[in-house]
Amino acid sequence: MRLTRLLAAAWLALPLLPALAASRGDGAVVQTDHVRAELMAQAPDGVAPGKPLWVGLQLAHQPGWHTYWKNAGDSGLPTQLTWTLPPGIQAGEIAWPAPTKISVGPLANYGYEGTVLLPVPLTVTPAFQPSPFGAAEIRLQANWLVCAKECIPEEGSFTLKLPVRSSTALNAADFQKARDAQPQPVAGEAQARVDGQTLKVSIAGLPAAARGKTLEFFPETGEIIQPAGPWTQSWQGDTWSATVPLSPDRSESPTLLPVVLAAGGQAWRSELKVSGPWPAPAAAAAVSPALEAALRSNAAATPPAPARPSAGFAIALLGALLGGLILNLMPCVFPVLAIKVVGFTKHADDRRGHRIAGLAYTAGVVVSFAALGALMLALRAAGQELGWGFQLQSPAVVATLAVLFTLIALNLAGLFEFHSFLPSSVATLEARHPVMNSFLTGMLAVAVASPCTAPFMGASLGLAISLPEAQALAIFLMLGLGMALPYLLASWVPAVARWLPRPGAWMETFRRLMAFPMFATVAWLVWVLGQQSGIDGAGALLALLVALSMVVWTLTLRGGARIALSALALAGLAFVGWSLGGVITRPAPTASVAQSEELWQPWAPDRVQQLVAQGRPVFVDFTAAWCVTCQYNKKTTLARSEVLAGFSAHNYALLRADWTRRDPAITEALAKLGRNGVPVYVVYRPGKPPQVLSEVLDVREVLQAIAL
Repeated sequence: MRLTRLLAAAWLALPLLPALAASRGDGAVVQTDHVRAELMAQAPDGVAPGKPLWVGLQLAHQPGWHTYWKNAGDSGLPTQLTWTLPPGIQAGEIAWPAPTKISVGPLANYGYEGTVLLPVPLTVTPAFQPSPFGAAEIRLQANWLVCAKECIPEEGSFTLKLPVRSSTALNAADFQKARDAQPQPVAGEAQARVDGQTLKVSIAGLPAAARGKTLEFFPETGEIIQPAGPWTQSWQGDTWSATVPLSPDRSESPTLLPVVLAAGGQAWRSELKVSGPWPAPAAAAAVSPALEAALRSNAAATPPAPARPSAGFAIALLGALLGGLILNLMPCVFPVLAIKVVGFTKHADDRRGHRIAGLAYTAGVVVSFAALGALMLALRAAGQELGWGFQLQSPAVVATLAVLFTLIALNLAGLFEFHSFLPSSVATLEARHPVMNSFLTGMLAVAVASPCTAPFMGASLGLAISLPEAQALAIFLMLGLGMALPYLLASWVPAVARWLPRPGAWMETFRRLMAFPMFATVAWLVWVLGQQSGIDGAGALLALLVALSMVVWTLTLRGGARIALSALALAGLAFVGWSLGGVITRPAPTASVAQSEELWQPWAPDRVQQLVAQGRPVFVDFTAAWCVTCQYNKKTTLARSEVLAGFSAHNYALLRADWTRRDPAITEALAKLGRNGVPVYVVYRPGKPPQVLSEVLDVREVLQAIAL
């Protein structure tokens, strides 16, 4: 499946992700708002080796809704059936009935409306042993995409017990109708010749019922032709000829192409022998297995990516801009901005310097967002499963940031000045290159901003990770512009700059005050590392920071003692780094990351489905230790007595998906919800679609959601 089709299919479903239907049942029937699905069987002579045995999924669509054939056409996804059968019974492939062509704007899909049965032959081998109760239990997990103007992925679990020694003929009429709808083989010669960007088809030996009629043409292999493209056909006796346009997205050049022809409720199947030369296929986009699985879960039929509605993309850009603006209010970013405020007020009358600094800071922020976005997209194309804030999933990166912020905090506290112990050529870099200083400050702000996935950012990032590269990068650039916009306005608009206080003695006090938010950030980073590497890792990092602080202190000394003490301190720092570096970066045992609250259970990929299938509602907290917003919600709203009482009153199971360390299963689950970062809070109820709550929770919202 090519990336363009999957992205096209996913677009229309994005607004409907909260309404995903996931119906489950213990019997043979699953009913959703759009489809009645039933597992059927036909065993005329019972269940025994050598006896005919058919099972099938019947889909009865509501008016206006449809599902898809094995080749869905321009968009959509075929129905998938996964069987669990008794030992000695094997399932064959779906005997697909002939589809119809369903027009969707300028596109054409292949699928089914009304009622259709997808029959599957079962083979009973001599190894089959009936159960003591004389029944063979057939289990089916089915996934289908049902569409009208919008599309909704649905699924169902089915169970059917077949008596072994008696006939099962209740569904004989349905299976007979499905057999009548099967394409009949054509014995005549069938060939096709590639002619430029078209396929010239010739099929001989078609039956009298087909001759002279206008036929529909359905290749079983997807993305070979343009389903909605203009094509011509003609008859000469029993030979049917057609000229069909090839797809510009073609990635295969088959020498044998099975096709189905249909007209008037009848269908015929033939295999074309294709002669070339084929034109060069379109470059295949790299799709990670995780991304394809996520899109299969959330996909919907819709035009290809270039036809994406401009209004939807514009809204995504606006949401990214707002998310970047709000990011400035997050505690991750404030300490870094405080440094810029001090520098801004030092040169209050330097209008030109302010403007250049504002542009440089903006460039640093935007370039950093673009670099992170490009890295995420490159790793996505290489098959990696990543999310926003992924760099803080590395203990080494967390430790490096803790070291950097410790140095900044010590500098702000007045322990040292960089120029006091650095060579003059280095110490004067900031004065000689204020533009580079502002640029690097912008990069630093982005480095620590990513854990704060502010409101509006979650949906934008979730969308960005599934968009084509150019549009995804535009989302990241808009996030960066939103984050840098307040400082950029202050540097260019005098009215905004006048809101800042005038220079004075207060600046030195303010500078020292800002050391404490920096130290608080270090404390937070140590705590994050503790979640990743355990208490030993956090302790090792603290020891490293103490040794580093001692080195900084010795470099501020004067006289002969400076050299000796500095040498000892540097040796101690080297020893600590050598002996404890592995402890800092080594992942903690799984047991040390166990849930701290008794009410919360660890999340697992199948745990939600199991609980919902038992009739129990579920509340899932997708969180991470490095996510400040997550921890705020955890310590406030989710810890409130009325919220806990509400969970208890409605018998909610509470699951916590901890994304502190990289977890592909959680990344995939977030992608299915249209998100690519945390926090994400989801309510699951039997028979209802998942409900995604706001990133910043309040008590009223949670109580209303769990009471529905």
